Amino acid sequence: MDEQNKPPEQDTNKIIEERRAKLTALRAKGIAFPNDFVREHHAGDLMAKHSATEREALALEAISVTVAGRIMLKRVMGKASFATIQDTSGRMQVYISEGDTGKDAQDAFKHYDIGDIIGVTGTLFKTKTDELTIRCKHLSLLTKSLRPLPEKFHGLSDQEIKYRQRYVDLIVNEDTRATFLKRSKIIQVIRNVLVADNYLEVETPMMHQIPGGAAARPFVTHHNALDMQLFLRIAPELYLKRLVVGGFEKVFEINRNFRNEGMSTRHNPEFTMLEFYCAYMEVNGMMDFIERLIRETAAATGQTKVVYQGKEIDFAQPYDRLTIAAAIKKYQPDISDDVLNDKAKILAKLKALHVEPRTTDGLGALQLTLFENTVETKLHNPTFLIDYPAEVSPLARRSDKNPEITERFELFIAGREIANGFSELNDPEDQEARFDEQVKLKDAGDHEAMHKDKDYIRALEYGLPPTAGAGIGIDRLVMLLTDSPSIRDVILFPQMRPE
Repeated sequence: MDEQNKPPEQDTNKIIEERRAKLTALRAKGIAFPNDFVREHHAGDLMAKHSATEREALALEAISVTVAGRIMLKRVMGKASFATIQDTSGRMQVYISEGDTGKDAQDAFKHYDIGDIIGVTGTLFKTKTDELTIRCKHLSLLTKSLRPLPEKFHGLSDQEIKYRQRYVDLIVNEDTRATFLKRSKIIQVIRNVLVADNYLEVETPMMHQIPGGAAARPFVTHHNALDMQLFLRIAPELYLKRLVVGGFEKVFEINRNFRNEGMSTRHNPEFTMLEFYCAYMEVNGMMDFIERLIRETAAATGQTKVVYQGKEIDFAQPYDRLTIAAAIKKYQPDISDDVLNDKAKILAKLKALHVEPRTTDGLGALQLTLFENTVETKLHNPTFLIDYPAEVSPLARRSDKNPEITERFELFIAGREIANGFSELNDPEDQEARFDEQVKLKDAGDHEAMHKDKDYIRALEYGLPPTAGAGIGIDRLVMLLTDSPSIRDVILFPQMRPE
């Protein structure tokens, strides 16, 4: 850890010891953690409403306020002191003097520490430097902080400590608070757009008897009462489509998925997804809707043009739509049709890249692997990759023009997948055959191949209308809209190795 972020260990222990002694003294006087203070105002609201009021007018109004917050700055000057407190809405200065609060309260404040949480009742005024301030009349210590905050001039900059101790990160880093406030707004905007378009928000199971809806390795758990194995869901897809069968023609869910895979700047084993399905829509209509959804979300959070890691992304421009082969030829012009249409030549290219594809991969899957290893990171502006091979799209509808490909797309922005969607496969016999192919792959050792879900086949036999659906990675979208380099920067409590 950067030593600037905290005092030496012995000093930290000494500070904690001193603060515990103060807490012991508080306990001896009565209730150490009182719960009788009623806050009436927030710092941010007061600043927004009164910061432009002239000093003289403010004095005449004698506005009484009652606020509470954490002490972030403290200056003691004889019979008068200043403190800056922070609540969820912002910061505000407080002036404490013997003449207003009495000597006992002023003396007590001198022993308060940075990090303590206090309640303040007083009137608003402006200092000589025109800073809006509360002239304290009554002061209460609500919570005694036993641990020192990171040194105020440096904040908390050690990344691992930020992720492990997010509570400290949120206290001292304004940028972190801003990121998670924006995350909340992004999710709310997405929800509003979908509800306005008559989508119904639903909740589907988190524990599945059969993991399905994606190619991923699940987490396994056990239900004691039923004595049965269960899986944390890897995707809600098959349950959402059951609802479309049942007559809910437009449904969505924003919730967690769990995948027992590696961790990186783009992957966390627990992550948030939006999945939504619309009856009587096909793949092109779904791409149009996603383009509008992301554009409206970006605009509602302040910008349709964003700079992500130094490069601009323009969400207002129409998104490219490229087949896998077209994308490879556009961004890797040295790779010709002659190579793309020859399995042996693609395998040679992949071998040169030290990539080992599955032995069962056909031409389409090999093209996709070549794309992933040569082009994917180059797709900075929003780009739909379309016409995925059927062999890697077991839930997508085949193209009427070419049964080897499906009506499926993935959306890439800033070199990473943001969304995946398709016209849904609603032919139960075709779906069962593709599940059987997945079972063969799983039996051959592919841990990410899908299980066969017989109840889902039964649901399709009742009739799924023509439907399009998609999933959008909320965490990755938030990364883009907050210029965050790692998925851990946009998840409040990312998964970490034990300390």
